[in-house]
Amino acid sequence: MNAIAIKITDEDLVYEIVKTNNSALFAILYNRFSRMVFNKCYGFSKNKQEAEDLMHDVFVRLFIKLKTFKGNSKFSVWLYSFTYNFCVNYVQRNQYKKISKITVVTDRIKDKNILKEEIDNETILLELKSVKLGKALGLIGVSEKNILLMKYQDDMSIKEISNKLNLGVSAVKMRLKRAKAKILKVYKEL
Repeated sequence: MNAIAIKITDEDLVYEIVKTNNSALFAILYNRFSRMVFNKCYGFSKNKQEAEDLMHDVFVRLFIKLKTFKGNSKFSVWLYSFTYNFCVNYVQRNQYKKISKITVVTDRIKDKNILKEEIDNETILLELKSVKLGKALGLIGVSEKNILLMKYQDDMSIKEISNKLNLGVSAVKMRLKRAKAKILKVYKEL
């Protein structure tokens, strides 16, 4: 079965895993995509150990959520979005914890009547803006979000995106232009 499974498409492999709940088939899927998922997680964490932990968490969650893949896009695009959303949620939880810690520290300073301690307001403002951007990305379509992430987070060239999505260069440019317009509109409305 494994020799056959190695030759089938990602989408057919996913459908077979959902149908049979076969962990050996899931291992094949893991082998196909673990590097991509790790790279995306590393882009968020900038720490190898943390990225590995995130990657394993993504695959655990993926095994449970695999049945939600409907086949409306290539599995690789869907997994990219799945991983991105998982990592955004992770970062937002960490930012919330950091902001909560800052609030606790400033409350203690006020309570003790200690002179105001320097807190980097610029960093807090940037964190809040990134949370807002994460929300805006969650409100646009998956294909729009993915093309923006490929360009601006993964620093892929138009040509690289073209190859990854099997689209012409002009089609990629047009989709990027539309996705940028949409994300700006949604961001301003938040």
